[in-house]
Amino acid sequence: MTRTHQSHDPAKAVQPRLLIAEDNEQESKALKTCLEMELDVRIDTTSDGQQALEALQSNYYSVFITDLEMPHKDGLELIRQINKQAIPVSVIVLTGHGSVEAAVQAMQAGAYNFFTKPLDAERLRQVRKVIERILQERALRDEVVYLREQLKEREAFRDIISKSPRMNAIVELVGHIAQTNTTVLIEGETGTGKELIARAIHQASSTHRKGPLVPVHCAALPENLLESELFGHEKGAFTGADRQRKGRFEQSDGGTLFLDEIAEIPLSMQVKLLRALQERRFERVGGTESVEVDVRVIAASNKPLARMVKKGSFREDLFYRVNVVRIEVPPLRERPEDIPLLAEHFTRKFARKGEPPKEIAPEAMEILVKHGWPGNVRELENVMERACVTCPGPKIGADLLSADLMQPAPGGTPYRIDLGRHLPDLLREITADVEKRYIRKALAKTRGNVSRCAKICGLSRRSITAKIAEYGIQRAKLQERD
Repeated sequence: MTRTHQSHDPAKAVQPRLLIAEDNEQESKALKTCLEMELDVRIDTTSDGQQALEALQSNYYSVFITDLEMPHKDGLELIRQINKQAIPVSVIVLTGHGSVEAAVQAMQAGAYNFFTKPLDAERLRQVRKVIERILQERALRDEVVYLREQLKEREAFRDIISKSPRMNAIVELVGHIAQTNTTVLIEGETGTGKELIARAIHQASSTHRKGPLVPVHCAALPENLLESELFGHEKGAFTGADRQRKGRFEQSDGGTLFLDEIAEIPLSMQVKLLRALQERRFERVGGTESVEVDVRVIAASNKPLARMVKKGSFREDLFYRVNVVRIEVPPLRERPEDIPLLAEHFTRKFARKGEPPKEIAPEAMEILVKHGWPGNVRELENVMERACVTCPGPKIGADLLSADLMQPAPGGTPYRIDLGRHLPDLLREITADVEKRYIRKALAKTRGNVSRCAKICGLSRRSITAKIAEYGIQRAKLQERD
């Protein structure tokens, strides 16, 4: 994807990061202040052993400075866990005068060095010198780790091909929210690439990408199977349940659960889903034991959930639970600048083995750019796959596309009839497209005057105002037109 990147200072990009675990707040503060004054490092602090381990698991630290005696997990146990989990950090141990034997044990377990407390000015200077030595030794390793993280982030967006400002804004937003556990709602028409966005959020996450991305296509599951599919079931829970089965929530523990077409979940199931999202715990069907999971939830819908809430077909409390961060993926017709990029990408994707990709003739590209694409990127991909497979020569001409992309004809329809989609979905999409285009044309004719536009449309001014907001029509631009 074409993206705008901010320039980064390489030295700052690999700025070393330190973690201090010390339950004495005064000593922790003094050590942090001293090191920040003398070294170009970023320092995090904690006073709890368990929290320190979680921080080490979630972030990359060059140096870990730990007291031996701390709540929940002592320093020696932390070093054992660091070794067991192969966490690449250098450990410095702080200990009281009476715990030198324990410090020696820590050194034998793999600590880099140890210092006795209290940390007076001389010992602080010694700690700083040891850290400087560690950082010199680790400089190359830290840079390699940083570059690997950068590559992972780029890899997360490799399938999102766009130069549209709106899509670039989405990618930037994904980069910010990926590092959190925030629930995300992705809305957009069928075929716009909502699952690609969900996959990018998962892959860009520093924590949840280590776990699986588990998709659930809610519209494809019958109501009587949905609860078992989401939460699993115990043996004997119903006829045919001959063994215990983990549901999608459990399968995605430590990773990401993608609830595609969440609008199709029946109201009776929405209550149970709400509880699971609130508490991150549930019971399997037929079971009484509570199952707790650590899972990032991403939901997607091709219907506007806010409108469904008003109609009473989607619970308001569930809507607010999933609509923490909302991403609206624009349809392909609203980003025509992406059509040539995507078309050429698909020619490379569907090139025959051992042959160069097909070229797209200028007149063929013009047809592609002018087409309305009611099926969005998915429709474009299907068209390009057929064109690449059936094209006898090196160049795809306009004649090869005419059968797939029907032009509007008198009394005809510009919409392709795709039997792979349900009729209600297609009708909703066509109706929305016609509404939007009609209102845009009426607004252009009235130079943005909503009252006159409403009169042309035969609707109330309130209805037109609501539809202008719903379809994101920018009146300011239309007011400039004749």
